Amino acid sequence: MEVDAMLADSVVSAEGKLYVQGGGWNVLSAATIPARHPRIGLAVVVHVPWTATNQSHSFEVRIVDADANEIPLGDAPPGFESPDGKIRRLGGEFNIGRPPQLPVGDEQVIPFAVNIDGMVFEQQGQYRIVISIDGTDLKELPIRVQQVAMAGPLVS
Repeated sequence: MEVDAMLADSVVSAEGKLYVQGGGWNVLSAATIPARHPRIGLAVVVHVPWTATNQSHSFEVRIVDADANEIPLGDAPPGFESPDGKIRRLGGEFNIGRPPQLPVGDEQVIPFAVNIDGMVFEQQGQYRIVISIDGTDLKELPIRVQQVAMAGPLVS
């Protein structure tokens, strides 16, 4: 399988398509660190080969720091077992069929929209979003978090 992905401000998947707002970036600038980012959108397209259709597959998303430590994506929902009350991976299952009109050997594509709200970055530096299919890391997207001085009010 192959994975294409892009970072965005927000993403929606509807009717087999991705609707991306503010896509194609890799730097987050913040006035203070730690920084809480309102939303990180992840637009993902999984290319499923003919031989892998009509089968169950798993996908998973995580964010790691420069030392490959998984960082929390947010608070765990009620009932989710987590030692520190945080969730570090998002994922699910998918199974895409093989329509009768699909030519032999053609791939299928399946879009996924992942939005992470209120993500906190404890320090500036390099991070990577890692996307895995069936337990294999197939795509990494770099994110650099940087602290920048924000302009103050103009005084005359």
